[in-house]
Amino acid sequence: MIKVLKSFDDKSVCILGLGYVGLTLAIVMADVGFNVHGVEVREDVLEKLSKGTPHFHEPGLSVKLKRVVESKKLTFSKSIPLARQHSVYIVTVGTPLDKNKKSRMDMIENVSHEIAQHIKEGDLIIMRSTVKLGTTRNIVMPILQKTGVNFELAFCPERTLEGNALKELYSLPQIVGGTTKSATVRASQIFQYITPTVIRVSDVETAEMIKLIDNAQRDVMFAYANEVARACDVVGISATEVIRFGGLGYPRSNLSVPGPVGGPCLAKDSHILAEGLLDLGITPEITLMARKINERQPEESVQFIKKYTKTLKDFPRVPKISLLGLAFKGQPETDDLRGTMAIPVLEAIKNHFPNAILYGYDPIVSREAIHGLGLVPCHTLQEAMMEANIVLILNNHPVFTTMPIEDYFHYLASSGFVYDYWNLFSTKKLNLPIGRNYIGLGSHGHSVKVPA
Repeated sequence: MIKVLKSFDDKSVCILGLGYVGLTLAIVMADVGFNVHGVEVREDVLEKLSKGTPHFHEPGLSVKLKRVVESKKLTFSKSIPLARQHSVYIVTVGTPLDKNKKSRMDMIENVSHEIAQHIKEGDLIIMRSTVKLGTTRNIVMPILQKTGVNFELAFCPERTLEGNALKELYSLPQIVGGTTKSATVRASQIFQYITPTVIRVSDVETAEMIKLIDNAQRDVMFAYANEVARACDVVGISATEVIRFGGLGYPRSNLSVPGPVGGPCLAKDSHILAEGLLDLGITPEITLMARKINERQPEESVQFIKKYTKTLKDFPRVPKISLLGLAFKGQPETDDLRGTMAIPVLEAIKNHFPNAILYGYDPIVSREAIHGLGLVPCHTLQEAMMEANIVLILNNHPVFTTMPIEDYFHYLASSGFVYDYWNLFSTKKLNLPIGRNYIGLGSHGHSVKVPA
């Protein structure tokens, strides 16, 4: 890896926002030789970081963070320090959706105003947060232009896979689009110290669009798999067989298996893309319908679960229901609850089973966070399944994919069952105790017969 040259003009960088995107980027940039200062408004996060302790789980993060903090290549504060002179500002603050599923731009605006108070002639600002189309040029640029200072502005979208970010930052191609050609070239030079491939695109709008399209496309792909699951449930066959065997050795079929679709990107980026296009008079119909399919899955699946329990003899009025896998994904492992589909599933469970005692288990998510969801935290899988009437598998963490499922069924209550959103096991190969059942998403009719 090429280390940043001492003579390189842009070796002093300020990164605003030290969440998953900002902190991993800050660590990697410090690791290759940049002098990085991170700005984070959350005091509890700052306290941890100053001690070299990350505030989220990411393989290899703790070791690298400690190293760059001890070397003084990475420092932190709650606001941009007056004493430090940075030539580059990188914006990585969050852009969550509001209650109406519209993108919140207040954090982008706030941080733009803060940068405007500190920029000097010739500074470069790089946007990395996922934003609505046109945000860089129409919101950020005017705020900075009011300073009267000449600056350069570019957009370089974050594209890493959570749980594998530290590796991918060194290898994934970086997309760079500037408001001017010189801004594009200058931002490209910075990222060339990190990754071997930098792709320069025509403008900031192209770079903004690439990020949104990449994630919306994945959302659409997963939505079609979930639509196949809905169809197979009605027909009474297994979606897993249809998808896996239909693609076996056949190069023109590449369907994903059905399952929950969420997370900090997929749960919101289709909405952000649609919002920007609707402002321009275009309705992205496929994108919006795909998001609708994925968002209604929790309610539909819990409706089925409720219907199935009515066929069970002596199903208790106060059932024990355990949710396994609360992070938005299991592989690569993460403790991130942002956009997790476990939350809408939990809300649907509370609605249809108001008397239930709810338990939660996740091998990565902290007990405090599990308790914060309104669940009784379990130390082990065995504890979560002991005398449970319903067990929901909500992500594909290796702990669940490799567990001896048949042995664990003996812990369930009589007529207890597992509902698996990920189809981690084959119903044909399971030898279950009498009265217990295993049901996979998209295989409702294949595994059980539910009265109409």
